[in-house]
Amino acid sequence: MVKAFVFGKFLPFHKGHEAMIDFALGKCDFLTVLICSSDKEIITGINRKKWIEETFLRNTRIDVKVFNYFEHEMPNTSESSEEVSKIWAKSFKQQFPDYSLLITSEKYGDYVAEFMGIKHILFDIQRNRYPISATQVRNNLFLNWQYLPNSVKVDYAKKVVILGTESTGKTVLSNQISAYFKCSLVSEAGREIISNSNSFSYSDLVLVAIEHSKQIQNAIFGDSPLIIIDTDIHITKSYSKFIFQRELEVSYEITSSNQANLYLYLNNDVEYVQDGTRLSKENRDLLDRSHRNILEEYQIKYVEIKGNWEQRFDKAIEEIKRLLSL
Repeated sequence: MVKAFVFGKFLPFHKGHEAMIDFALGKCDFLTVLICSSDKEIITGINRKKWIEETFLRNTRIDVKVFNYFEHEMPNTSESSEEVSKIWAKSFKQQFPDYSLLITSEKYGDYVAEFMGIKHILFDIQRNRYPISATQVRNNLFLNWQYLPNSVKVDYAKKVVILGTESTGKTVLSNQISAYFKCSLVSEAGREIISNSNSFSYSDLVLVAIEHSKQIQNAIFGDSPLIIIDTDIHITKSYSKFIFQRELEVSYEITSSNQANLYLYLNNDVEYVQDGTRLSKENRDLLDRSHRNILEEYQIKYVEIKGNWEQRFDKAIEEIKRLLSL
């Protein structure tokens, strides 16, 4: 039996890594993917392990392991160095005493394999198939989003929720922001299920929560890491309390899918427009208080957006750019 291993930080795991692992599986009977996770890195090795295991879920010839190390003990560099490779090779030999093959996409793989006394196969060192590196992904997530497997996109997506009571411009602003950033947009599911705020049932709210969660999940796997979400589960819960004096009962998965990186709350300091489907102005303003109470109950910190339409747009763009560090 030929046992082989590949190693790396996989920070993040990308399609180039995936291709290398696929290649390695074709060269051995059993493959171990070793994640080298240092004490200085924010994303844990366990999380990176999850990415790879989910991507290769149906393959039984692969084992993913995490090697936690301290940077003051092990050299933390990707440069091709015989001295550095010798140190790592010693550790690898202890972990894989009966392995006979190493696959990498780096020149230092030759050094490591030589010190271990095993064979090395180089894979696509020029990165012709997937011209990407983890460093490039970290430096420009927008440009390189396409190179991330779905398992990784879940953790790297940036979700921004637009909240507020009725007639505060949530839908218009959500569309404007998504157009500005050329990113994904999750529209308010309630508009498709509930056509009139004065006439709906509790079960309608449950359907809204389920459908909205599905749309958010689908948007994560879209073409952009930024997702603008028009309204969220907290607003649906607020409607349930406000209209039916009843807690909205939904699964943990639905609530979890709605968690966002930034919440923007639109103040009701704009002209109220009654289009025939909205609550009365008095109830709309009472609903605003209900929304805020729910957000406080769930300890949701939000940025309040006030002023005219132009000021709201400018403030929203400013906050999202801050989130993205643009």
